[in-house]
Amino acid sequence: MSGDLLRLYGTSEREPESRTLSAGDLSVGLQDGNLRTLRFRGHEVLRAIAFLVRDRDWGTCGAAIANLALEETATGFSVCYDARFSAPSGANLDCTITITGNAESVTFSADCVSDADFETARAGFVVLHPVVGVAGEPVEVQHSDGSVEQARWPDRIEPWQPFKDIAAITHHVAPGIAATTEFFGDVFEMEDQRNWTDGSYKTYVRPLALPWPYRVPKSEPFSQQVSVAIEADEDAAPAAGAGDAVSLLMVPTTHRLPEIGVGLRPECLAGERAALNALSVVGARHLIAHFDPAAGHGIEALAGYAEIAARSGLKVTLEFAVPCQRPLDDEMSDIASLVGKAGLVLDTLFVCPAVDRQSTPPGSVWPECPPLEAVYAAARAAFSGVRLGGGMMSYFTELNRKRVPGALLDYVSHCTNPIVHAADDLSVMQTFEALRFVTRSVRTLYGDKPYRIGPSTIAMRQNPYGSATKANPAGGRIPMANVDLRHNGAFGAAWTLAYAATVASAGLEVLTLSTLAGPFGLVASEGEATPEGALRPLAHVLARLGSLSGAALVAVETSRPDAVLGLAAESRLFLANITREAQVVVLPAMPRTVSLIGGGGVEMPAAQRISLPPYGTVEVLL
Repeated sequence: MSGDLLRLYGTSEREPESRTLSAGDLSVGLQDGNLRTLRFRGHEVLRAIAFLVRDRDWGTCGAAIANLALEETATGFSVCYDARFSAPSGANLDCTITITGNAESVTFSADCVSDADFETARAGFVVLHPVVGVAGEPVEVQHSDGSVEQARWPDRIEPWQPFKDIAAITHHVAPGIAATTEFFGDVFEMEDQRNWTDGSYKTYVRPLALPWPYRVPKSEPFSQQVSVAIEADEDAAPAAGAGDAVSLLMVPTTHRLPEIGVGLRPECLAGERAALNALSVVGARHLIAHFDPAAGHGIEALAGYAEIAARSGLKVTLEFAVPCQRPLDDEMSDIASLVGKAGLVLDTLFVCPAVDRQSTPPGSVWPECPPLEAVYAAARAAFSGVRLGGGMMSYFTELNRKRVPGALLDYVSHCTNPIVHAADDLSVMQTFEALRFVTRSVRTLYGDKPYRIGPSTIAMRQNPYGSATKANPAGGRIPMANVDLRHNGAFGAAWTLAYAATVASAGLEVLTLSTLAGPFGLVASEGEATPEGALRPLAHVLARLGSLSGAALVAVETSRPDAVLGLAAESRLFLANITREAQVVVLPAMPRTVSLIGGGGVEMPAAQRISLPPYGTVEVLL
């Protein structure tokens, strides 16, 4: 069994056990002491209710749970436990948690006190409303003064909080079903978590305009509560069964599949040299070379990039974090001189002020930074004739909050990361629900401007929300981790194919979903299910995508986009199962061949009704 886990997830660590609590038509999952996927008659009401504690850098402080007591009856359920959250300083926040539920409601309460001054960026409840079927729909928001706001859930992604000072939210779940969520004990507001590709709108405690991190004083207790009440017509229909076979609709488009990029990093240069052959195997067209003078990158890094470019014959984009500490013309001309001395020939230059890699949350003061117009002008002057890109080295969030002057650029680019807020398997795969809104929002902002995404990987390469990414020596599923072992397994391959399928209709110029070497890379290291030095499963996915760069996209709409995603071109259909259960798929026609991607492309029986294994990826020749 541990071998299966290693093959699927790149790690033998299991996710925490989840238990389903039910009362009448209501059901909810209990995992790690928090509630997941609250449903009524099968319809998703809320994605999560969680009591969370963040450290000063927005990392998650895990809860040590004790004295868990659970009771289920014919009419309801109750859960009680003690939770201890420990800060890096050694201070502890001790909470008594109580959850009760019946056929029409759920209440989640927390009574807390700390044994020392406890430094935190947030301590309290967050509630996640789903996006699918909710975006753009009516919503009623009650404020603390009793006033009621009739509004709509944001459709295009909001850079700032769509609702503040929230006492209650009432929304339509499905025809004939409505839910009211009430908040007690503090001030709550909402952010559009699609900014970070979370598939949710998040209502959270403590306004971001207040200073953070802050201290929970020693021995000063506080209490919070969230309650959900559901009203339903007797004849309100249940949701369609999740066990139904997945059907596909093939839709020809005018879009072309993007060229594939691969990231380079100075600290991985030795591994990059050793893995050079992987570039031709995956059909990469571009090298995205990271360069940050503040991190000590200099001519050695540029010379290494020049060597890899010369040996591979690929185009180079220099991803330049502009220090903005001296006159811009001086900084740009100095870098141009180093590039020339290193013998590095650039196809494009992507520039981003180094300070813009850090997030500026709502209510915070923007850091000093030269106007982007001046940054771009200096780059044009120093790198005459080189295409210029701009946007954000970090995530869509930062691009949405600080929108670049697209008219001055040859292309716009940003990255995404699926483990900013949560790192469990389900949350990572649910990010595709939001990713399609991200690309739609970028197209709304920048029209048909050439558009690139990446490097985007499961692990976080840079943390815009704290001083550093989170070290992950145990290889666990933790938010903001600098290493995520799922990248190495079938999970990573499914994530990669599902990502490409989700953004395909955005008409990207270049898509980058890996680096060449290292923990974000294409080649396995010691201890993985894949033999050391061989290509990881996601590399086989990228090889298929790379072989179709520039081909006309046939979009694939699935009846269960929460389970199976895909794309097609040139009579080749690619499907990814993004769940831990096997999924039955009915193909649009009898296939010539069906083969699993990776592991030598093992052929499956050619049938119109196929079974995709957990996190399986397949290529179908129609």
